[in-house]
Amino acid sequence: MAELRTILHVDDDEDILEITRMALQLVDSFELCQFGCGPDALAAVPEVKPDLLLLDVMMPGMTGPELWDRIRATAGSAHIPAIFVTAKAEAKISEELRGRGALDVVTKPFDPMTLGAQIREAWNRL
Repeated sequence: MAELRTILHVDDDEDILEITRMALQLVDSFELCQFGCGPDALAAVPEVKPDLLLLDVMMPGMTGPELWDRIRATAGSAHIPAIFVTAKAEAKISEELRGRGALDVVTKPFDPMTLGAQIREAWNRL
């Protein structure tokens, strides 16, 4: 299994971006590239070359699942796995995302002290 080095994180909530940045810097040495909207993240994928996507489900303009579809349709990016983050803890949403191939679904608010471990655990299931 390849080593997890670069995570592309997209969320329209500035506080979630900051909490995630701090949480992952505390426990691991991931390179974290963060964006507040799908179009900016999509444009950055060829340069960033992420190993993993951490995507908010509900964002204005382009949802996390839509962004993942667009990234997977980009040459050389079809293999990039995703973990989704959502405030809606409905089992149906989690099942749908996992059915589409998501590695995991993290519910907001998440515990910043365990986020890194959750991401590692999901990555290790690949």
